[in-house]
Amino acid sequence: MIQLLNIENPPVTHPAVDLCSTAILCRFNYDSLISSAVSIALTLAFTFWVVNRLDSRRPGKFQMVFEFVIAYARGLIRDTVGEQAMWILPLALTLFFYILIANWIELLPLPHPFTPANTDFNQTLAMALLVVVLAEGYSIKVRGLGGFLHHLTRPHNLPIPLRVYFTFINVVEELAKPVSLSLRLMGNIFGGVIMLWVLTVMLPLIPLPVLPYGLSIVLVGLWKAFDVFLIGTLQAFIFFLLTIIYFGMAVEGVHESEAESHGRAAPTPAMSAATSN
Repeated sequence: MIQLLNIENPPVTHPAVDLCSTAILCRFNYDSLISSAVSIALTLAFTFWVVNRLDSRRPGKFQMVFEFVIAYARGLIRDTVGEQAMWILPLALTLFFYILIANWIELLPLPHPFTPANTDFNQTLAMALLVVVLAEGYSIKVRGLGGFLHHLTRPHNLPIPLRVYFTFINVVEELAKPVSLSLRLMGNIFGGVIMLWVLTVMLPLIPLPVLPYGLSIVLVGLWKAFDVFLIGTLQAFIFFLLTIIYFGMAVEGVHESEAESHGRAAPTPAMSAATSN
């Protein structure tokens, strides 16, 4: 029988340090702070490295890829939120590259106490709250407080009793946005860490005739590459995409309402293209 008494415990918790004994806000997960600091430093280093490589006269392949990412983000913001909301671009791209780098450095064999930063729900929730609070604030700025509260009662063509019910649903939906956004990122990255622990700790315990030790090493390498480069990149892109979508949802219907208030129909993309031509 396989003895499991000396197996390293799975990485399901983050060690915390209490700076005071009276408030929960004085408790810090020091491994998350270390990994976050490393990720921030690498993100800043990457940013300055990109800036130093920019050349308007002779753009290289990397610059062309980077400019493609920026152009894609600009187009997405323009189509989803509007041309006037291009200030979202730095926020969305910063979150994208930070999450991407924080996920990719998991490939390095960094020792304890370094753990992937996005496996801590505190960090992913903080980023999600930042996005949702800014989106709601932008909605209040564009709609006004009364318009924002009125938007929570949608759909507006229903009888009052049904609108009361849907108002409750809409409020719950808004409150659930940061939770779902943060749990999606944390759950996928944390699941990858648990799977890596299973491959490195549990598989070598299987008898050699069943699973050669060399095969377990190959499986670990394949999973880590898949987890870091595919899942890590995909989760960074999803967070970036949902950031822009949440801002678009925050001002949904505003331009149509403005057009109707001026006595004209809201221009469609086809009408705008025809007018520009």
